[in-house]
Amino acid sequence: MTDCIVVGGGPAGMMLGLLLARAGVGVTVLEKHGDFLRDFRGDTVHASTLTLLDELGLGERFAALPHRHMSKMSLTYTGTVATLADFSLLKGPHKHIAMVPQWDLLDLLADEAGTEPTFELRMNTEVTELITAGEKVLGVRFKTADGETGELRAPLTVSCEGRHSRLRRGAVRDYPVPMDVWWFRLPRLTDDIDGGVMSFTTGHAIVAFDRGDYFQAAYMIPKGSDAELRARGLPWFRETVKELFPWTRDQLDTITSWDDVKFLNAKLDLLKTWYADGLLCIGDAAHAMSPAGGVGINLAIQDAVAAAAILAGPLRRGTVSTGDLARVQRRRTYPTVATQAVQRLMHRVAINHALTGAIGDKPPAPVRLISRTPLLRRLPGEIVGLGFRPEHIPAFARRKPDQLSR
Repeated sequence: MTDCIVVGGGPAGMMLGLLLARAGVGVTVLEKHGDFLRDFRGDTVHASTLTLLDELGLGERFAALPHRHMSKMSLTYTGTVATLADFSLLKGPHKHIAMVPQWDLLDLLADEAGTEPTFELRMNTEVTELITAGEKVLGVRFKTADGETGELRAPLTVSCEGRHSRLRRGAVRDYPVPMDVWWFRLPRLTDDIDGGVMSFTTGHAIVAFDRGDYFQAAYMIPKGSDAELRARGLPWFRETVKELFPWTRDQLDTITSWDDVKFLNAKLDLLKTWYADGLLCIGDAAHAMSPAGGVGINLAIQDAVAAAAILAGPLRRGTVSTGDLARVQRRRTYPTVATQAVQRLMHRVAINHALTGAIGDKPPAPVRLISRTPLLRRLPGEIVGLGFRPEHIPAFARRKPDQLSR
């Protein structure tokens, strides 16, 4: 028995586990994998999340991790270069997005949470189903990598499993998404590219992020076209990327098989009700986000901070109710819906036009206006870098670096 079960050791799960443990809540995080080493996960840590790490007392340790800074996002639209977002104009101490492997961030949060006596992390532990009594959730059943089975009970179970959560309940609103994504890496052979770059042209859209000694690239394909396009062969793909990003011509031979090109089924949806008696969903388990803008990891972490601030007291007192869980959803609905609205606009105005060949010979008027006006470049920078209604670490979980045990 524990006070709270957190299912999934991703960004939302590890942040929630750390915050609740700092509040003195008994929390057990169940993660089905044996480590955090998954490639092509969300690796963008935005300015709002960097501020949260400062408030946790972890800013210096995070800054010591190998990472790159992205201070702007540029778009090449049928040959015309436009600055789409300028993060250097952000308010606050962090005027960039940090590009860091997600496993490094998760290891940092897990190590710090492990110093709290009420925190437990169980790796290689996959949740198989909920334990219920009528409509009330009492806990979970699980199996380990060794094939052992068991159950764990708690007043509250929080699903942080992501978009494929088995614990979701109730109606889900799905929004149309025009693309899927191929993720791949290219070695860094040039210093001409700084931060993030995008290229949209007739029938194609691609994004690349500077990761230090390599670039992490995302080539967008029309929804449902994965098998058809792979059948065209790797030479076609290499030539396509070279045309979109001419500076990659000497790196493309490193893509030796389709195994080097990972497929992401892009989704955008919203769970109508995030909670039931004894159960709460946050992050992608409540609202699967499109890759557009790279905001999913940061929105999930913001959910976790809001959930901890609202639920820590009731969990300590043993009085957590559906009313408390409803407060979490109310708190996070506006930033979720607003962010998804921006993503849907990006899908409709830019990505869909490129992939369907409806693209013009110059960037859309709003893009041209933003690129020419520094003050306007601040707006998309704030939407992506800070988000709508950024949260702050509650007082009970704040620490200064010299207050940490490690």
